[in-house]
Amino acid sequence: MRTLVLVDGEHYPPVVADTIASVAQHIPHATVVGAALLGGTEKLRSVDLPDYGVPLVTGATPEDALLEGLRRFDPEVVLDLADEPVLDARIRLRLAAITLLGGACYRGGDFRFDPPPRPTVATKPSVAVIGTGKRSGKTAVTAALARLLADAGTPPVVVTMGRGGPPSPELVDPASFDLSPAGLLALSATGRHAASDHVEDALMARVATVGTRRCGGGLAGAPFDSTFEDGVRLANDRPETMLLLEGSGQAIPPVRADATVCVVPAAADPVLVTGYLGAYRWLLSDVVVITMADAPLARPGMVAALEEAIRGLAPGIGVVHTTFRPSPLSPISGAQIFYATTAPPQVSHLLTEHLEREHDCKVVGVSHALANRPQLRDDLEGLEGADVLVVELKAAAIDLAARVAAERGIGVVFCDNRIVSIGGDASFEDLARSTVDLAVERFHT
Repeated sequence: MRTLVLVDGEHYPPVVADTIASVAQHIPHATVVGAALLGGTEKLRSVDLPDYGVPLVTGATPEDALLEGLRRFDPEVVLDLADEPVLDARIRLRLAAITLLGGACYRGGDFRFDPPPRPTVATKPSVAVIGTGKRSGKTAVTAALARLLADAGTPPVVVTMGRGGPPSPELVDPASFDLSPAGLLALSATGRHAASDHVEDALMARVATVGTRRCGGGLAGAPFDSTFEDGVRLANDRPETMLLLEGSGQAIPPVRADATVCVVPAAADPVLVTGYLGAYRWLLSDVVVITMADAPLARPGMVAALEEAIRGLAPGIGVVHTTFRPSPLSPISGAQIFYATTAPPQVSHLLTEHLEREHDCKVVGVSHALANRPQLRDDLEGLEGADVLVVELKAAAIDLAARVAAERGIGVVFCDNRIVSIGGDASFEDLARSTVDLAVERFHT
């Protein structure tokens, strides 16, 4: 295995040289092809580069030195023989992220990170939509991207993976699948999760969607187990010319994508989403969609700080700031509605005002507890006086909210979360189109 070693000037060079010479005793079949000097001068006796017995590269920063080593030596393994003060845990994990992106294993005295498997499975251009965590807005972004493509006459097929996905990859085609409230209640009655992401995407975007399942999620986004590859193969057989690959939580679709969009809420902790192995997601991505970027969820300076942290990792990445607004899929003009959502309570007044102003209805009750079944049961007592339940297709939307509404003879209207661009490099639509073009270009080169 071609091995690049990372060294520092805080170790006495003969010690490092002897260790390099013995690497094959620790890592079977390893052949050291080069070294990258990350910094440090305490143990270096002259201004000349030390002799470690292998070719040596340097850089202005540890990251630059590693990148030069990856470029020059094309290693399969990066062996970290450095230590503090040249490397702290944050820098080390950033180096790990860079290494994983290059497809190599990153290891040291007591740790090992292997690159997440991302084989080429798609037989048509693909765009991945990944996120920094649950409830970041990935499904809304995927649906918006799907609608944009469909409106341009090139509808995609979406492949999702979820913690409640079907046992085997399942195709939901809006042309033949019953996505009505009654149809989804019937599906839920069989024990299925009728608000799974692939059902939501199919309903909101009106495009064919394949649902798969996954369990677990690693530090670099790899699920422990998933049926996603089989789902992509199923999608390959569809006539659509583009694939949208939707992640789940922090988990990244475990196949190669031609372009990647990363979704992050404005209130996310920059230390968490850009530190540790979070850097891997940004290095993998071409565009970042910052969601919920308006007040009161985003305090002054929050979006700018987050964007600065992201650009520090990926300087050329495209950025758009967005917010969400509810959009019922059927007319509710003149209705008394109860609105059920996963949105936080802080934005309740904004959402209800939008519904009343833009859709000519009267909001008589709101629950922000779609993902909290005990609280949702209590909130649904407020259905009295409502003509219609307006509900997002998430969490307990079907098995609890729609079921209770149906039992009380109250109509159900599903509600989309539409993206509104409010800042950044360009509009969401413009960045989405350029990302699709990039995916097509990369696929054909």
